[in-house]
Amino acid sequence: MSRRMWIPLGAVILVVNAVQWVVAEAITAAAWTSPPYSYARNYISDLGVPDCGARFQGRDICSPDHALMNTSFMLEGILFASGVLLAQLVEGRARRVVIALAVAHGVGMVLVGLFHGSESGPSFGLAAHVGGAGVGIMCANTLAILAGSLRSLGIPSAYRVFSVTVGVLGLVSVALVAVSESVAGVFERGSVYSWLLWSAVTGVLVLARCVRRPAVVENVPA
Repeated sequence: MSRRMWIPLGAVILVVNAVQWVVAEAITAAAWTSPPYSYARNYISDLGVPDCGARFQGRDICSPDHALMNTSFMLEGILFASGVLLAQLVEGRARRVVIALAVAHGVGMVLVGLFHGSESGPSFGLAAHVGGAGVGIMCANTLAILAGSLRSLGIPSAYRVFSVTVGVLGLVSVALVAVSESVAGVFERGSVYSWLLWSAVTGVLVLARCVRRPAVVENVPA
């Protein structure tokens, strides 16, 4: 497959990546009815805990569709890394850094899906989950900042501002998670939805550019 095909494929994958997460999260949250799932108070990770009736860090846990959310966690990591690799968002030596961040994010999210966020399970499970989530969040938001800071595939300068802004807001949200337990879920989502939004917008813009200027895409240097 030529580079002209790899780039739009990567763009589509980035869009699908964000959509599948949002859909899976909505379905899983809707299935959680006792007690009702709270987007403000509950963490996203709570949706992947298989122990219905458990209580963790003061939150009642019961996610009937936990398998769907855990699958989405892992799929997101794989799709994000694949999409960034194929879309070739930056050029030169910086591309290696971007790819390394994308792969680290992918590994982190696979760990999030394999090991749930509760004290049940293997002794190292919670540490693997928290560590994977931390790596996933930090790497994806850092990647967004880097992609916006460097010359991209001819995408308008407004994209750079957007990319850096959502990445910074994502990192700031991480620091605010512990500020208030009653809205911890809001800040956690700020640190996650930042890169999901970036993934969707980046995919759409790269794909649109491929449609408008296919010849330029084909001649982009590796």
